[in-house]
Formats: sequence, C-alpha cells, structure tokens
Amino acid sequence: MPEFEQWFAGRTAIVVGATGGIGSMIARELARRGAAVRMIARRADVLAGLASELTDIGADAEYRVVDVRDRAALTDAISAWASASILVNAAGMNRPGPMDALSAEDYDALLDTNVSAVYWASRAFVRARRENGEVGSIVNISSQMGHVGGDGRVAYCASKHAVEGLTKAMAVELAAEGWRVNSIAPTFVETELTADFLADPANREYALSGIPSGRLASAEDVAAAVAFIASDLSASTTGTSLLIDGGWVAK
Repeated sequence: MPEFEQWFAGRTAIVVGATGGIGSMIARELARRGAAVRMIARRADVLAGLASELTDIGADAEYRVVDVRDRAALTDAISAWASASILVNAAGMNRPGPMDALSAEDYDALLDTNVSAVYWASRAFVRARRENGEVGSIVNISSQMGHVGGDGRVAYCASKHAVEGLTKAMAVELAAEGWRVNSIAPTFVETELTADFLADPANREYALSGIPSGRLASAEDVAAAVAFIASDLSASTTGTSLLIDGGWVAK
C-alpha cells in the first residue's frame, strides 16, 4: 500500500452512504490519510466487511446500520459521533427515465435520499458540534448534473441542483462561525449505481462523448477530491463545488 500523507491524524470523519462505490472509496481514502472513520449505510454485511478492511490497515473504524431516509435514526447516529469534525454526505441514488414515466414512489425515494438526508445529517452534525463549541467541514457529493440538465434525469437533476443550493446556503450561514461546506460534483463514475446504464454501449458512448477529456471518473478520483477539500489544504474554501467531470460542464 502506498504511503499517504496523514492529513487527518487525530481527527474523525463520518461518511454517510459508506457502502456505495464512491462512499466506500471515500472511507478508505480518509482512513489511509489518518482519520478515524465512522460509517453509516443500510447494508450491514458490507459495512462490517469495510470496517474489517480498514481495521486491518490500522484504522479506527466504526459503523451504524441506518437507512438515510429514516430521519430520526440518521440524526441519532450523527449525534452519537459528536467528536467527528468532518461529515461526508455520500448517499445517493438515481432512477433515470422520462419525467412522465417516473413513479411517485421513485420520485420520493430519490429526493429523500439525495436531498433530505443531506439536510438532516448536516443539521445533526452542526448541532452536535455546536454543543461542544466546535466547528467542522461538510462535504456533499453532488454531480455534474447539479450544474446542467440531462435527458431523462429531471428528478435527479432537481435533486442535485438542490444539493448545490443547500451547500451554498449552509456555507454562507455558517461561515462566520468557522465552518466550511463544499460539494464534489463528479461526472459518470463506474460504480454499482451506474453499472447497468454503462453496460449498454450506446449509453457508454453518450457518457464519453460529453466528456472532453475522454474518460470516465473513477471512485478514486472522487475520494481524492473529498480528502483535499475536507482538509486544511483548502482552509479558505467554502461554498464551492469542485467539478470532477473531465470538462463536461465547461463545454
């Protein structure tokens, strides 16, 4: 395993949505850089495996099994880890398709997961830190689709534009206290969330044709960006969306 600079030695980070392809890589990146990692997700078996993996490399890793759409359970889990100074909201989902075909259940699940969970986790985190007279850094995983529109992605784009708005508003509201709130906005990343979509050659061509650099992002790319923007290397950065999109939005 390569050596990593210990940017987060003595610090604790909470990763919400830690069992996804991006969330799990973020947990690994932060742990390798010295953070104690506290993980939240629905899949107990995957969480246990990831915690074991991190423990094996000498990291301090704990987890709680929570459905992020359960507001009370999410709030309780975040509040229990008040010593954490970093929160990464990485839970997300997509249900692509024409707007007139999206079911009410899919719409509600998408907005509850992609938007409401970010709000309630962040609020619980801020409240817990304030009780101890402390501040912290919040990083929200957004998307390039939080900056542009996309065919067949009306609800998803709505949710990610909302995340960008939440990020900016929280950053402005909390800045005077010393908080930092930023987002990471990736392009298409090869994970379990996108596997079925990208397995179709036409869809893969669509994705690649919109990326000037000609390559999909990797989960490692996203995790490295999270580590940077959560660290003191970006101490003057708040209210910013860091695009990991190969130039998609710049076109």
